Amino acid sequence: MKNFPNIIPVFPLSNFIIFPRTTVPLNIFEPRYIEMINDSMKLNKLIGMIQPISLNNQYKKPKLHQVGCLGKITSFTETDDGRYLIELKGIIRFKVINEIQTEKKYRIVNVDYTKYINDIDNENQDLKFSDLKLIFKDLKSLFEKKGYIINWKALEKQSLDETINALAMASPFSLEEKQVLLETKDLTVRKNKIAEILTTYSHDIYENKTLQ
Repeated sequence: MKNFPNIIPVFPLSNFIIFPRTTVPLNIFEPRYIEMINDSMKLNKLIGMIQPISLNNQYKKPKLHQVGCLGKITSFTETDDGRYLIELKGIIRFKVINEIQTEKKYRIVNVDYTKYINDIDNENQDLKFSDLKLIFKDLKSLFEKKGYIINWKALEKQSLDETINALAMASPFSLEEKQVLLETKDLTVRKNKIAEILTTYSHDIYENKTLQ
């Protein structure tokens, strides 16, 4: 196991989840997160992505979900107006132990990776694309009715874990459902959980959706 840092900066971003072995673009413009990226680039290029738990009081610091994902900055560009455009690749999930109070404007937490060590295991999973045929069919229908465009042929060229995680991350599920997927133990459980969530979606819910 690699020695991942137990003290990490986190980016609490609503409506956004990153999974291991997926890469996502981020547009950084808030001063506190500009500072976070600057510090991370000087240190190890690692930051944690985690969902906040919404609070009615906007002046209070929102609580964080217990599980997030550590990501590494793999691409960095500064725009003319001072924004940072980065790409972040998910590495391993973590569980928050506690938050650390510092003078930094961004939030820093103490985390543990023990439960999710399989995220960096390169051994082949006991799953096949044939196992996902029905899930792919149902997801494709849901994606299309929601107006999402997915390159399914490209997905099949990826490794199985990359495909499952990419579908889970991009799926038109609720934030709570995506958080459940993030917290699942392994790919087999995640695959089954995706199928379980899909059964709660009636295909006629989105019949009035006009595809652009």
